[in-house]
Amino acid sequence: MNERINRVLAKMEEKGLTQLIVSDPLSIRFLTGIMVNPGERLYALLLRTSGKHTLFLNYLYYVSDTGFEEVWFSDMDDQIGVLMEHIDTESVLGIDKTWPARFLIPLQERCPQMKTVWGSDCVDGVRAVKNEEEIAIMKEASVINDSVMEKVSAFIKEGMTEKEIADFIDSEFFAAGASGLSFDTIVCFGPNAADQHHTPSDTRTLKEGECVLIDMGCVWKGYCSDMTRTFYCKSVDEEQKAIHDLVRTAVEKAESVIKPGVRFCDIDAQARDLIDEAGYSEYWKIRLGHFIGQEDHEYGDVSPINKNVAEPGMIFSIEPGIYIEGKYGVRIEDLVLVTEEGHVLLNAVDKKWKIVG
Repeated sequence: MNERINRVLAKMEEKGLTQLIVSDPLSIRFLTGIMVNPGERLYALLLRTSGKHTLFLNYLYYVSDTGFEEVWFSDMDDQIGVLMEHIDTESVLGIDKTWPARFLIPLQERCPQMKTVWGSDCVDGVRAVKNEEEIAIMKEASVINDSVMEKVSAFIKEGMTEKEIADFIDSEFFAAGASGLSFDTIVCFGPNAADQHHTPSDTRTLKEGECVLIDMGCVWKGYCSDMTRTFYCKSVDEEQKAIHDLVRTAVEKAESVIKPGVRFCDIDAQARDLIDEAGYSEYWKIRLGHFIGQEDHEYGDVSPINKNVAEPGMIFSIEPGIYIEGKYGVRIEDLVLVTEEGHVLLNAVDKKWKIVG
């Protein structure tokens, strides 16, 4: 944990910050090993480049022997006043992405001379580069995802509902030992697949010739998996075949260039230029991928506006799609790990179009 904190402190120094409030419970767990679900209550870790770090804790929390300076308070205490006693109000204070306005604004009002700045990237940039233990866990999570995707492709039958298939996926995840879902499982048939975050229906039944788009992931030892495949019930027409092949080629082109030092905008361009040249740019208007770890969507993305470069240890999705309203949608998604030599795909399920049902 000290190594992770030291990396955050180094980034703080790069930004000229001497103090940073970290309030995201997952970031605090990442840095300390301590997990608290604070609800509406104040919970924060104050990091200082001086090396003195303070954990602010409500008496409600069941925490002991943190290894940090601990400041305890109750619901009845002046919690902003407690913070002010430990913050250097004459210096710039970094704030992370999740600290609620109900704490930030009163602090700003009571310390008008103190400048507050966005400091979340100091922690999020460290979280983006996984160590060997995190990588091993995320590989295991993706193995589970692959296994369940293979099982569900054999399970799908004409006449089933979207919800029936989603429930099967969820039950298989938990049977495999997952502690939760990365996000609500997405299953959509035919025209519903053009809705990129469709909620599975318990009445919509699968018909021959329709696509079945499945986007799913599980939580394994505190880390997420995520993948998407698109299948076809009993038959597939030539237009859907061609679009599926186009999306698959876009995935493969983008993945082929991934290695340390490549800009994320250039990875995105591999897929985007191909889909644009084929005349489908109006049907894909989102980024190519997102970072993933303790959360399904973490800081960092693969998009036309991200000029940052890939580093070993980063894990992110590659998921182009074509979504034609009223007809169907196709998305194919892998998770990719950047290695010293290039990259490794965390998903092994075939990306070619497949008949099911």
